[in-house]
Amino acid sequence: MTLSHLNAQGEAHMVDVGTKPDTTREAEAEAVVEMSAEAYQALLSGNLKKGDAFSVARIAGILAAKRTSELIPLCHPLPLTHVEVALEPLGITEGRGAVGVRARVACVGKTGVEMEALTAASIAALTLYDMVKGVDRGTVIRHVRLLAKRGGKSGEWIATGEER
Repeated sequence: MTLSHLNAQGEAHMVDVGTKPDTTREAEAEAVVEMSAEAYQALLSGNLKKGDAFSVARIAGILAAKRTSELIPLCHPLPLTHVEVALEPLGITEGRGAVGVRARVACVGKTGVEMEALTAASIAALTLYDMVKGVDRGTVIRHVRLLAKRGGKSGEWIATGEER
């Protein structure tokens, strides 16, 4: 197996995508934020000291997608055409509340947007943690993962089986 981000000397480097054609690319990622029932109720009722957690997390995820290349060293800066971050209360199970975070990112470019989608979902989840930590420092972020990617040379990939 050849690793695209290593040069002949085995050193990490940024891949040259200059000769690749521009294609429409899209990726979806998710994360799940689990917290105490008390924190979950405060989140849903809007009674957190820091304010509207859902709006803040959504905007944080969008900003993170746009700045991925500044955070992940070998990512290319991309001209994103769309970033969508959705947060969905998933209910309380066994005394723990959960919120699903889903990010969808698109661009027309030479390389994919998987890292942008994963970064958006991760930062939105971290922002939710920040917003509820005053009520529950035991909040946990789980299942950060790629759900699907479309476009480019490798085409479409959708998580199935164990990835789901």
